[in-house]
Amino acid sequence: MERVVKSGLGWRIGWNPDAAEFKGLVGTDDWAIELTEAELNDFCRLLAQLADTMLQLATELMDEEKIACEAESDLLWMEVEGYPHAYSLRFILNTGRCAEGRWDAPAVSGLLPATAMLKVF
Repeated sequence: MERVVKSGLGWRIGWNPDAAEFKGLVGTDDWAIELTEAELNDFCRLLAQLADTMLQLATELMDEEKIACEAESDLLWMEVEGYPHAYSLRFILNTGRCAEGRWDAPAVSGLLPATAMLKVF
C-alpha cells in the first residue's frame, strides 16, 4: 500500500501505512501535523460522530440558530461550531505533541467525506 494525501480548499489529510510512528496527517494549506494511527482513527471517528450529531440536531434548531458540539477520546478533543449544514472544526491533541488545529466551515465540508474514504484504497 502506498502513501495517500487528499486535499481540497483549506484542508488536507494523509495516510502512510509504511511510516514507523506517524502514519496520519491532518492540516490546512498553512499548517499540518502528523498523527499516530490511533490518533488518526480517533480523529476520523469523532468527526463522523460530530457530523451525525449536527445532522440529528438540524430538525430541532431554527434556521439561524448556531450550535457547538464536542467529542473527546483519550487522545484528542474535538468541537464543531456553527449551523448543522455549515460548521467549523477545532481539535486539540491531548497527548504527546499537544497540538491544536482548526478548519473553517467550507474546509470541513470537504474534509468530512475525505476522512471516510482515507483508508479505503
